Amino acid sequence: MKTGSRTYFSISHLFSFFAALIFFTSSSAEARIYIDINSPGDKKLPVAVQPFSGNSEISNIIKDDLTFTGMFECISDAAQIEKPDQPFNRANWQGLGVELVIKGRISGGRELNAVISVYDMTTGKEVLRKEYAAASTLTRPIAHTIANDIYKLLTGQDSMFRSRIAYVCDKGSKKELCIMDWDGHRNQSVGLSSDIMLTPRWSPDGSRLIYSAQRNHQWSVYSLSTGTMREQSVIRLSGLSMAGNFFPDNKQFVFTYTKDGKSDIYISELNASSATKLVTSSWIEVSPTVSPDGKSILFVSNRSGGPQIFISDQRGDNVRRVTFQGSYNTSPAWSPKGDRIAYVSMMSGRNQIFTVKPDGSSVTQLTDKGSNEDPSFSPDGMFITFTSNKDGAKGIYIMSINGSNQVRITPKSTRSTNSNWSPMER
Repeated sequence: MKTGSRTYFSISHLFSFFAALIFFTSSSAEARIYIDINSPGDKKLPVAVQPFSGNSEISNIIKDDLTFTGMFECISDAAQIEKPDQPFNRANWQGLGVELVIKGRISGGRELNAVISVYDMTTGKEVLRKEYAAASTLTRPIAHTIANDIYKLLTGQDSMFRSRIAYVCDKGSKKELCIMDWDGHRNQSVGLSSDIMLTPRWSPDGSRLIYSAQRNHQWSVYSLSTGTMREQSVIRLSGLSMAGNFFPDNKQFVFTYTKDGKSDIYISELNASSATKLVTSSWIEVSPTVSPDGKSILFVSNRSGGPQIFISDQRGDNVRRVTFQGSYNTSPAWSPKGDRIAYVSMMSGRNQIFTVKPDGSSVTQLTDKGSNEDPSFSPDGMFITFTSNKDGAKGIYIMSINGSNQVRITPKSTRSTNSNWSPMER
């Protein structure tokens, strides 16, 4: 049996990743998991992605996406006997060691039309057939979407291919909020600048970003609609307000308010004119981040001496310490499942990124070169974006959750910081 569907895309605004307008889905084949991402092994799944007739750029992007995960080995085009425009023939692929063959046909001018088929070499059957339509300006989004559909077929789960990263970049004497695809492409400024800009954070549904900015010597927490690109000030107090992240309802969020050397953690709503103290004490409390289920809050406190990571419930009660290794630990970030925490620990005068379980166990160091900050998990929990100066000017990197495959995705010519990974685009 096979699965067939058709997906359409359109541009809704400047930073539209893609907009799915219509889906048609037929009966699906019995699910077979080719790769268990929860129990990864050293062996990569060998696949063949043929150059798509009509547009090989799309097939090349798909190969890059699959290869980057470290789970797939895409055989070279030169090893392929079957021509891209020939019908699939299992005999042409026997002896090459591949388990799946991916073929595609692209047509159209201003609108691209793609027909993709995936064949299982074990059975010789077509296990996925899907059609896509998109404006020609959305070549990369349609390629990432196809790659995600293939990845989901093989693993049973979505990938991070349909996600974006928000960050802050230097533009002369100003700081600007920028957004790019997960792989660093389609990198653009949203057109908003400030004297200082920090901590952009996506809402769980991807419809908004909140961030802190100083303009005319006044700090505020701002909200930006990613659909309309409309900005609004949501918190403006006389001291320093630093944005945390959202609760699962996409409305409430946490932030740090500092005045006269005293920092406390507050909760507010996007349309509220007031805020409520959530975590307050005689110590300094900063960098709050809400867990994916909204039931716990991580924050940094010096209540035990140097800064350490602590956790409380959603009301700010039942506080306990999470980190014990290292004397200076900051910048906590939850994994999408809430089963791990990434954070920054100072070692020999430089910041390095670690992960730890919420109970304080399984401490793992991920970076060891340069100074590294701002960890943020990908929406599938398999990768982390971070800021590093390991090769000169600060830039945005991504790496696997075990610290391997560290790749810079912003240009060396631009100083970039404060990266934060979006949820998956739907």
